[in-house]
Amino acid sequence: MSLRPYEVLAAQRLLPVLRSADAGEAVRATANLLAAGCRAVELTTSVPGWAGAVARTAGLADALGRPALIGVGTVTTAAQAEAALDAGAGFLVSPYPAPEVREVAGRRGAAFVEGGYTPGEIAAAVRRSGAAKIFPAHVGGPAFLRSLRAVLPDALLIPTGGIAPGEVRDWLAAGASAVGIGSGLPADPAELAALFAALAAPEPAAPGTPAAAPRGEV
Repeated sequence: MSLRPYEVLAAQRLLPVLRSADAGEAVRATANLLAAGCRAVELTTSVPGWAGAVARTAGLADALGRPALIGVGTVTTAAQAEAALDAGAGFLVSPYPAPEVREVAGRRGAAFVEGGYTPGEIAAAVRRSGAAKIFPAHVGGPAFLRSLRAVLPDALLIPTGGIAPGEVRDWLAAGASAVGIGSGLPADPAELAALFAALAAPEPAAPGTPAAAPRGEV
């Protein structure tokens, strides 16, 4: 896929997970996130009219003019997976192992972050695609993720569930590739932009370029 979803997620490191009251609210929230410097957003199938919201946001761009990467989460059936991709979704996410979604994603060449909680479920998802969602992440905490990272050093691991924005740095330090956040993001546009800027992975320096100073705390 042209956007290389896993790379975008790993570079952004904070993945907003929207469970809006309706499609219009989801579209507005997505537009606000993109304007604040976010590029990848996950809309869930719990949003009424979610497919329409995906279709309305998939063609948008972020604050730097880059194409938005709109994913669909809580995808658990083949029908949902097909509808999400037909609407323009750039990646799919499930909360637990979902063989039907896996089949659709494989057939259509879509990025799929399959959910799991046990080490076996997470390792199986990683073997299939190189990525896994850890859910519900708050149950095991960063220590659980640190243990997983020791045996899955190269996997894209995205803990989600019960994580507050102020805890994101702890999860990143424990080895998260990106962290899913469902609530608690700042409403103020300037604060939101500062959060994304502070948490984003630093751009690789050109040869011979001095290292940049560490980013400040949020």
